[in-house]
Amino acid sequence: MGEDAGGGPEFVVVANRLPVDEVADGDGQRRWERSPGGLVSALQPVVRQMRGAWVGWTGSAGDAPEPFDVDGMRLRPVPLSAEDVDRYYEGQSNATIWPLFHDLVEQPTHRREWRQAYEAVNRRFAQAAAEEAAPDATVWVHDYQLLLVPAMLRELRPDVRIGFFLHIPFPPVELFMQLPRRRELLKGLLGADVVGFQGALAAQNFLRLTGQLLGLEPKDDRVEVDGRTVVARAFPISIDVAEVDQFAADPAVQQRARQLRTELGGDRRLLLGVDRLDYTKGIEQRLEAYRELLADGEISNDDVVLVQVATPSRQRIAQYQQLRERVEREVGRITGEFGDVGRAPVHYLFQSFGRAELVALYLAADVMLVTPLRDGMNLVAKEFVAARRDEQGALVLSEFTGAAAELDDAFLINAHDTDDIKRGILEALRADPQDLAARMRHMREQVRAYDIDYWARDFLEVLGVPGAPGEARQAETATS
Repeated sequence: MGEDAGGGPEFVVVANRLPVDEVADGDGQRRWERSPGGLVSALQPVVRQMRGAWVGWTGSAGDAPEPFDVDGMRLRPVPLSAEDVDRYYEGQSNATIWPLFHDLVEQPTHRREWRQAYEAVNRRFAQAAAEEAAPDATVWVHDYQLLLVPAMLRELRPDVRIGFFLHIPFPPVELFMQLPRRRELLKGLLGADVVGFQGALAAQNFLRLTGQLLGLEPKDDRVEVDGRTVVARAFPISIDVAEVDQFAADPAVQQRARQLRTELGGDRRLLLGVDRLDYTKGIEQRLEAYRELLADGEISNDDVVLVQVATPSRQRIAQYQQLRERVEREVGRITGEFGDVGRAPVHYLFQSFGRAELVALYLAADVMLVTPLRDGMNLVAKEFVAARRDEQGALVLSEFTGAAAELDDAFLINAHDTDDIKRGILEALRADPQDLAARMRHMREQVRAYDIDYWARDFLEVLGVPGAPGEARQAETATS
């Protein structure tokens, strides 16, 4: 499969961001470099194998460059003005849809001008995809920023086959009904032939809404609309296990892990949290539980230390600015109440880390704390498990993550219940080493069996796309 006789690619990925970042060389020259992350790792071999295209935003406001090729992919930039970024991205996408789809952890803001910008930008993405795709091509659209694109694309190009995958949770009917123009959003998704979700309940929520809002008659995992059959089911996303394992086996990464243990913990047990600084991640509740354990005397600053990595996120949005202030205030309170000179109870790192450094942190940790209030999947949990080739370490995991359905050998907790978070931490710290090894072994088997290649292959097979992403990855590895 490659380009059609008309010149267009037969496989097109559409996502809010392109799979590359613009970086500066040492001499000041600008160049494009592949972005990190599981989605890019999963789809890049598929796009390359099929000589496909990727439609997305560069991440910078202003005019978009002309289409260009990077790493075997044709990239079609979509321009966003500063006003688009403010209204479509930071507004409707991240201040309206994001909190509502995450069970109203924060109250959504509804503004008419945001909805208008969202519609206009979605149409721009759909138009770009329509112009790129060959006759009868396959187009795979991704995530909550582009909910309207499938129907818009189908209107422009009824010949193409369309898939959509939602990386975040899909809300219950009662919450979705709060959205202004809710019918249009639902119709937008129904433009796809296959609509994928992280979990089965999300797919059920979606199908139930098609009956309640649009009068359709869903049956099993599908619904008939406009003479077409739309399939809606769960495709739990995963990680590039081979990449994480390669880092974990690297002697330099292992040495860095030993160094981090010494620098951060010394002779203490090391608890680790790695999250985007987002109100859905439960960082405040985690810190509250940790402070209460110290105050209760259940743990001691002499025995345990918490390392919290908080990756900067959406810093122009007021809710995120306020969250950062609250988190840093709580870190200061814990340090002031329970710290000793030269021996802090919390190491708080508000910064981004590269892949090697993250894996070193995973290897250094005794207990990984993954405690979101709501999360579509949470790939950090799977990365931690994949990194632990030594079958050591404990995972404390929120029930409200998609990962909990697969990693049920973790210490599962109710992230909304401070006492339950405390219970999970204590159980993990006090667990028998043989029990921890058995738990980790089972979780590693699960993650290895259902990796990112399995996810992509499963979705594309249901969509009816020829080619196996796993085979593409193996061929790429063999020749690199």
